Amino acid sequence: MTLLHHLTGASPGMTGRALLLRLSAIGSVLAGTAGTFAYAGGWLSPGLLTPARIIDRFEQVNGPHPGFRRNHAKGMCIAGRFTANGAGVRLSKASVFAAGRVSPVEGRVALAGGQPYAADAAATVRSLALRFRLPGGEEWRTGMNNIPVFPVRTPEAFYAQLLAARLDPATGKPDPERLKAFFADHPESAKAAALIKARTVTAGFADSTYWSLNAFRFVAADGGARPVRWALVPDPAPGADAAPADTNALFDAFAAQLAQGPRHWHLIVTLGRADDPTADATLPWPADRETVDVGTLTLTGATPEAASTCRDINFDPLVLPDGIVPSDDPLLSARSAAYARSFTRRAGETKTPSAVTAATLQGAAP
Repeated sequence: MTLLHHLTGASPGMTGRALLLRLSAIGSVLAGTAGTFAYAGGWLSPGLLTPARIIDRFEQVNGPHPGFRRNHAKGMCIAGRFTANGAGVRLSKASVFAAGRVSPVEGRVALAGGQPYAADAAATVRSLALRFRLPGGEEWRTGMNNIPVFPVRTPEAFYAQLLAARLDPATGKPDPERLKAFFADHPESAKAAALIKARTVTAGFADSTYWSLNAFRFVAADGGARPVRWALVPDPAPGADAAPADTNALFDAFAAQLAQGPRHWHLIVTLGRADDPTADATLPWPADRETVDVGTLTLTGATPEAASTCRDINFDPLVLPDGIVPSDDPLLSARSAAYARSFTRRAGETKTPSAVTAATLQGAAP
């Protein structure tokens, strides 16, 4: 048998024409596979928005910071537990909601933006990302922000907004004309920005409410599904003063509060109706929608980012347990794909210590 026959799987007696047809078929499969990868990478469509281009835009706007997340670059790891009260069982078959279930939780608090050493500012969007460890190896990962709606509706609008909101080095602020043009093209973002600006900005991480922003669907044991959004609403917490000039003021204050004792949030699920928007995160749902308190998140400690903590966790919002499924919001798949691209890039880069180090946390302890 010749090498050509061996590679193609052709029999020694196959005619030349038949062999050519076999080669043509194999070539078509290979070309199709290569085309799939090329399309996924954006090679055949330079104008196609891909995860790589989204991450490239973050790097264009914020500069290169190898080893760090491309967004929410400055952060601190947290740990604790979630205790279910059983009220979520009628809404979802997810094991996390079983009455009395205590699920270990690890996560990260962070500030929006791609500058890992930027000084803390009260107005910067704060985030809380969590990984719930559930029975049978299941996980639930969720990333939430302390804003009531998301500023854009689509991945394409997000890509445009990143450049429109880029800070001018001369003024430290975005170009007003560029922002004006963006909002003219995206009126839904202008309305969302007004809602975000009108929110109450609390003192720090401990007294912030964190919203899921995107809609999901809860699937009950009987197969019934309904749209939901959720929020973590804090119990009243004493403040922790920090010097305004402290570069890590918000992180130091939160570490000090956790050193004094656990902090608690209630997981409040908002139940949507059939006509509530699930594919547009810029739109709030009506205030009269039913809400259900399904359990309590308790955070007990904070540590710097390191290989053994939350540094290398990808808080992909599509890592969901049985009983929670995505909605039709296009941002969910875009977030998942962009997070994966960011994770892959930083995984191969030299790691630089976070601005929030063990020394700063020890200094924040009472």
